[in-house]
Order: sequence, then C-alpha cells, then structure tokens
Amino acid sequence: MTDTQQYPLLANPHVRLTGAVDQNMYNQFRNALENAPVDGSIVIALTTLGGDPEVARTMGDDIRMLREYDGRELLFLGRQAVYSAGATFMSYFPREHRFLTRQTRLMVHERQMNASVNLNGPLRMCIAQLKAKLHEIEHSIEIEEEGFRALAEQSDVSFEDIREKAPENWYIEAQEAKRLGLVLDIV
Repeated sequence: MTDTQQYPLLANPHVRLTGAVDQNMYNQFRNALENAPVDGSIVIALTTLGGDPEVARTMGDDIRMLREYDGRELLFLGRQAVYSAGATFMSYFPREHRFLTRQTRLMVHERQMNASVNLNGPLRMCIAQLKAKLHEIEHSIEIEEEGFRALAEQSDVSFEDIREKAPENWYIEAQEAKRLGLVLDIV
C-alpha cells in the first residue's frame, strides 16, 4: 500500500500554514479552521523556521479544545521544516496524529531571550527588578519543559533527552523522528 492509499486525507490538507509562527499565521489558522468541514478529520500542514512560542501554544490550545470539546480528529502534517515554535505546535497533537513528509526536519531548542537589566532607583527597587527578571526566566523554563514533556509523550525519547539536546539545536530528520516515535509515519 502506498502512502497516498494509506493516508488519503494527508494529500489535501484543510489548513496549510507556511512561514513564521506569528499573529498573522494565527489569523490564517483561525480563518482556515472556521472554513474547514464541520464533520470528520481536519488535516493541518505546517512549514516553518519558527517564531513566537506563545502563538504556537495558543494555536495548540485551539487544537486541544477542538479535540476535547468537539471530539474532532485533528492530524498534523509537518512539511520540509518544523522548527522551534513549529515543534511546540506539533506537541499539541497526540503522537498517533503526527505525520511528516519525506525530507522534513524537526528542530527543537531552548527558548531564547535577549534582555538587558537596567537598574535604576532605590536599592530595594533594584532587587525587585532583578527578581522580576529571574521569575520571568524561571517561568519561561517551566513553559518550555511542558512542551518538551508533551513532545516526548508516547515516544521513545525521554523528556530528559530532549532537555539535554535542546541547548544545541537538536535537528531530527523525518526517518529518525519516526524511529524515535515522535511521529506516527512519513508520507
């Protein structure tokens, strides 16, 4: 049986997203979902070099709610590049609903921050400013680790392995992703 015979729905995705994961992509995503068939499975294809992880989490939460409240089957199809925020979005789909096209690469990395702390004012306020930045970093790490755990769920990759490889930008070729159980199959 060929891929197209085995997974005919994947040949014509209902939602096709390409580019940066940002507010524009979220708007396209919502519009496409609203125009998707009201019954049956929905296929969402994504190609991205990354973007805003909070937008990816918002899109993922929309997927979760459709699955839980409407009982919809939603399938993820990663195409060519599913980097960073794209992998975060993919983590919201159960492993048995994740697919990649041939030659696709996943990339998982730690969240990035580029910030300066400018201390100005009374000393106690300086301490508060430093603590606020530290809390922001700690909370961002917690959110990042939630995504790593979701990605690892039902796979042969542990959360600890993902966390260990993420600082070095872990690139995973499609066949390797399948072998590791991060996706169900390659089409």
